[in-house]
Amino acid sequence: MGLLFLLGLFGICVVIGIPVAFALGISAVFAFYYEGFPLLIAFQRITSGISIFSLMAIPFFIFAGELMFHGGIAIRLVRFASSAVGAMRGGLGIVNVLSSMLFGGISGSAVADISALGTILIPVMKEKGYDDDYAVNVTVTSSIAGIIIPPSHNMILYVVAAGGGISVSQLFLAGVFPGVMMCICLAAVAYIVAVKRGYQSEEFPGFKHLGLHFALAFPGLLTAVIIVGGVLSGVFTVTESGAFGTIYAFVVTILVYRAMSWEKFKLAVVNSVRTTSMVMILIGSTGAFGYMLTFYQVPTHMTSFLTSVSSDPIAIMLMINLMLLILGTIMDMAALILICTPIFLPVAISIGVDPIQFGIILMMNLGLGLCTPPVGACLFVGCAVGDIPMERAVKTIWPFYIAIFVALMLTSFIPAISLTLPRWLS
Repeated sequence: MGLLFLLGLFGICVVIGIPVAFALGISAVFAFYYEGFPLLIAFQRITSGISIFSLMAIPFFIFAGELMFHGGIAIRLVRFASSAVGAMRGGLGIVNVLSSMLFGGISGSAVADISALGTILIPVMKEKGYDDDYAVNVTVTSSIAGIIIPPSHNMILYVVAAGGGISVSQLFLAGVFPGVMMCICLAAVAYIVAVKRGYQSEEFPGFKHLGLHFALAFPGLLTAVIIVGGVLSGVFTVTESGAFGTIYAFVVTILVYRAMSWEKFKLAVVNSVRTTSMVMILIGSTGAFGYMLTFYQVPTHMTSFLTSVSSDPIAIMLMINLMLLILGTIMDMAALILICTPIFLPVAISIGVDPIQFGIILMMNLGLGLCTPPVGACLFVGCAVGDIPMERAVKTIWPFYIAIFVALMLTSFIPAISLTLPRWLS
């Protein structure tokens, strides 16, 4: 009865429009009261949820992404990608995917990817004769590379939700091959659709032009190398690498590119504070909500339920993927990472799935949810930038969904894709 009260109140709060972070906190506090627990314990769970040192890396990653967005790094990455693959048939679609892979690996945010690259590429693609739904679909689906390719603050949330014991550096490494593989699948679909629609190619600008744009993009690309390389080499902790990466991004945008004005800097700070505040409130609320889920033995019941349905690990993994895909279409990604990890991770471990591999599977599932209605943040932003109705984009986005789904299935059932790099470099 208590679990129904917890979940029912949470559902009511979401339906009437209360933000997810507050809905989690409200339902958790009332559940504590319903069970007769002192409310002091509820607020202790909320504060203890954000009193974790590794969470300090999140505001640094977010701020670094904002600095890169407003400081000219994104446009230089686009120019480099355009010089490299723009001459292919439907080249701007492939440029879009490659740019997302490069920028996503720096910003670590799908929404930041769309905000930065979508505002640049979607208008250009429309001017070059590409259909607006194609431009939006490529931008939206490729943006989730920022979640999978390191560094990604969502991976830190997963480590926290898993209760520690998982190496952030190994999780970063585990995202490289699946992220690149997903982008290759998306680029292939972008090419096939471009050929089918008859989009034209452009002339190759020459290796001299390519080398020039690589040189201009190289200082920005080093940001990801510094952040990830610092963690993997042991020179920095995750938090220290985030701080150093932020300082480096600030220096590059100020002294190298000279594209950061005072107004842009203020906007980057405001956006970072707003996003960080939302994430921290969400983490605190989920701490109390997750405590009640554990109290009601939801992880144990979920494990028992799935194993009772089938004893086949493949079938259980398919059911987990299906549940995550459905949940990803109706809830915010950060909230789902914090809620679903304690529930589904024990099930995955019980069937022999490595926690690091499951982390990447979780990211890919929930990333796909960001691109699907009714609550697809990336889809909403992409349609707003492209100025088209969401219904029009959804009608033609399905080939790109298939590309992501193929990458997801390969990652789910071939552990080597996500685990080889961490094992090589651990």
